[in-house]
Amino acid sequence: MILRALDTRSAIFLGVLFILAVAVPFLNQAMTPGSAAHLPSFAVSLLGKYLCYALLAVALDLVWGYCGILSLGHGAFFALGGYAMGMHLMREIGDRGVYANPLLPDFMVFLNWKELPWFWHGFDMFWFAMIMVFLAPGALAFLFGWFAFRSRVTGVYLSIITQALTYALMLAFFRNEMGFGGNNGLTDFKDVLGFDLQSDATRCGLFVATVAALAFGFVLCRIITTSKAGKVLVAVRDAESRTRFLGYRVEGFKLFVFVVSAMLAGLAGALYTPQVGIINPSEFSPANSIEIVIWVALGGRGSLVGAAIGAVLVSLAKTLLTGWFPELWLFALGGLFVLATLFLPRGVLGAVEGIKLRRSRPAREPAPQPAE
Repeated sequence: MILRALDTRSAIFLGVLFILAVAVPFLNQAMTPGSAAHLPSFAVSLLGKYLCYALLAVALDLVWGYCGILSLGHGAFFALGGYAMGMHLMREIGDRGVYANPLLPDFMVFLNWKELPWFWHGFDMFWFAMIMVFLAPGALAFLFGWFAFRSRVTGVYLSIITQALTYALMLAFFRNEMGFGGNNGLTDFKDVLGFDLQSDATRCGLFVATVAALAFGFVLCRIITTSKAGKVLVAVRDAESRTRFLGYRVEGFKLFVFVVSAMLAGLAGALYTPQVGIINPSEFSPANSIEIVIWVALGGRGSLVGAAIGAVLVSLAKTLLTGWFPELWLFALGGLFVLATLFLPRGVLGAVEGIKLRRSRPAREPAPQPAE
């Protein structure tokens, strides 16, 4: 089933991921810091962050590119997965915090909390935290999708509701009484599974884990989109009413793919948190969710590989431009989206494939001349 789901482009993409999984730790660990081939530790974490974004873009492309659900709230699922991992990392600190409290995180001691909230229990165990990484965004997506899809909310109305959802969560998580660190969020992590997060080896391990997660998410999405269910999803995207008239339970297909996408977004957030070192309510910002849409549109909607490429390209451009021209970054981001919409309707990957197709076509033979 996996082999049937992988075409040449997918195999090349997975091959590149394998090369990155080998080359990046090698350049960081085996090359001496004075060598020109040495890859600094901050670059390892930066590349890991880009690949987390790539997994998030693949998750959005699954619902938007193949099912026509334009979600402007996927940043919420990403942030929930990040908070689930952040809560585990905060419990791992124990009495090594500023206030040396073995049970309460520092921000709770500072706010005069007397006992650990009930929803923090269990996060001292890694396996429980990983379950919540998938369960929290998956449950939210299920509840939201159950009511939205059964009510047949579609198009721009659904997009607005998803944006309202992530905005409401952002406002809630900013409040100190919610118990998630308020506007400062969760930070000052020490280790994960006993490994020091400041260690170069741990950073490389997290990078390899991110590569593996991206490969897993990509293959899972390919299996779904190339299956019979995937063909129904495309039918829902192109003609939802006709698909419903044919007897398919459209709501069930949309709910399934929406939940899977949310869980993949949560996994991306869980890997993002230890590599960046912080998770705060700004990750719920509607602007972040809109930026994810730009990644997919620029890379190539409905291609998965293009979505991942778009996320890496835009994130790299953001890193460079915010350093060179910080005042102009938002204008550049908006310009990229406008240009992609007008001149690259199939994204960067679609444009490249179109050029290759035109070059591979044989030149037309001249029309025969009539005999004199």
